[in-house]
Amino acid sequence: MMAAPTLSPMDEPISIPERVARVRDRIARACAAAGRRPEEVTLVAVAKTHPPEAVAEAAAAGVRVFGENRVQEAAAKIPLCPPHLEWHLVGHLQSNKVRPALRLFTTLHSIDSVPLLRRVDQIAAEEGRRIRVLLEVNVAGERSKFGFAPEAVPEAIAEANRLPRLELIGLMTVPPICRNPEDVRPFFRALRELRDRCADRLTTPLPELSMGMSADFEIAIAEGATMIRVGTDVFGPRSSPWRRPAEQTPAAD
Repeated sequence: MMAAPTLSPMDEPISIPERVARVRDRIARACAAAGRRPEEVTLVAVAKTHPPEAVAEAAAAGVRVFGENRVQEAAAKIPLCPPHLEWHLVGHLQSNKVRPALRLFTTLHSIDSVPLLRRVDQIAAEEGRRIRVLLEVNVAGERSKFGFAPEAVPEAIAEANRLPRLELIGLMTVPPICRNPEDVRPFFRALRELRDRCADRLTTPLPELSMGMSADFEIAIAEGATMIRVGTDVFGPRSSPWRRPAEQTPAAD
């Protein structure tokens, strides 16, 4: 009888704790190359489509900040995850989802219009809370992407500073998809330079730059990223969207 084939190390599945350790090592090496400290970079583990059990594994491996792309998925998932984690919304925010978003997240990365800024401030006042926000900037001017045009950012910053329930902490971008990760460097650099100009001209501290994902976060770190949004390299390939099991869904009134 022929022996069953054995898995080579390259074929063996990689656990989430192993993935987290690899990402942490990449962060440390990128920071060393850039003359920065790893503590300057927050890993936002993007749990889109992944179940609460995966979040629990990443949390057990030391990850404390998690991201979600959609408010509806987050609303079903977060109550089933370990408590005391910090959740960030990294996907597009619709105005009709602002109230539930404010109840779920500490930080909104993707504010992309002045009306949305005002809506978030209004709902935050009604909810009795203050919320950290970043302005999403469409650095490349792609029609398929959300975000402020770079020239509109100073006015948006001025408006955010007038809204008492918002804490504006920085800028975010999603660069074009490039086969060569090095090709995204100009977009990350452009966001940093825009932040520096705005912070200087408007005397507004903007400490956070949310940029860089699994394929290119080393380059983002080299260009000044303080938050990197990593999904696949923490959780593995995405599958179909996670949905709360029917038996765990509260009955309708």
